[in-house]
Amino acid sequence: MEAIKEAIAGLPEGERHSQALWLKELGYDEWDKEMVKDFSQGGRGHHLVERVKRDIAEGNSRPMDSVIFQF
Repeated sequence: MEAIKEAIAGLPEGERHSQALWLKELGYDEWDKEMVKDFSQGGRGHHLVERVKRDIAEGNSRPMDSVIFQF
């Protein structure tokens, strides 16, 4: 790990910036995969998806723009 840190520290500023963006995107990709897993059938958040679907079907919801843009 130290060798990697030293190598990154030795990069020109523009390349360090590109490396930082790449690492950030890598984290987003992992987060996206975790979200898909969590909200898929059998995932720990799947019950929330089912609840939202039920609320919509029962008419217990409002359009998002009526809530977000009410100010």
